[in-house]
Amino acid sequence: MRLVRQIMSLPISLEVPADAADAAERAFAWLREVDRRFSPFRADSEVTRFTPGGPHSEEMREILDLCRTYEHRSGGAFRAWLPGRGFDPSGVVKGWAAQRAADLLRAEGVGEFCLNAGGDVFAAGRTWSVGIRHPDQPMAVCAVLAVRDLAVATSGSYERGEHVIDGRTGRPARELVSLTVVAADLTTADAVSTAAFALGRDGIAWAAAQPGCLVHAVDAGRRVHHSSALGGLLVPPGTMAS
Repeated sequence: MRLVRQIMSLPISLEVPADAADAAERAFAWLREVDRRFSPFRADSEVTRFTPGGPHSEEMREILDLCRTYEHRSGGAFRAWLPGRGFDPSGVVKGWAAQRAADLLRAEGVGEFCLNAGGDVFAAGRTWSVGIRHPDQPMAVCAVLAVRDLAVATSGSYERGEHVIDGRTGRPARELVSLTVVAADLTTADAVSTAAFALGRDGIAWAAAQPGCLVHAVDAGRRVHHSSALGGLLVPPGTMAS
């Protein structure tokens, strides 16, 4: 059973067994709560009302820790605080929230599912085929991965334009058009892919060096780069699983 809901201004799809519909709706409810509480576009959200001194909710403290961790690891290429802008943790919130939704499903006994939150995917219970969108052809993929109990997150400029900012310069990151990270959880995959994209070409090797991460990237010259170990997950053309 495939369910789709519009949350966070994007389609979020969830494939689950038919008897898991109630658990799926609770996962969607959590994602709606995240959108309400942590959207930078809502006047009453925790993000919009954020002050450094707090008080902060437990979830906000988690998000702050993620932002600080990846700002440090990326040498400032990833930043949730940019000059002239308010606090915006969007680069980590979606993956964190989607991973929490996946954890909720597992806690309720849903062992087999595929959650796709606007390109951030967690595939559980069996092998699923996850496509990486072609940066120049919206209806095509440039690679397909066969993953089980893994997360896949992609950062790119082809869907939302130049929205990833290099925090070191304050300018849009333009050296890559797509960077995908495969990891054990979506919190890591999403944060690493966003920070790596901000780093530019150096981000490919940086992401591959992060613990448990595999990388597929397309640079601005349309050259493809990927971790050698990713080859075991790449699906040959014409042999895709479901």
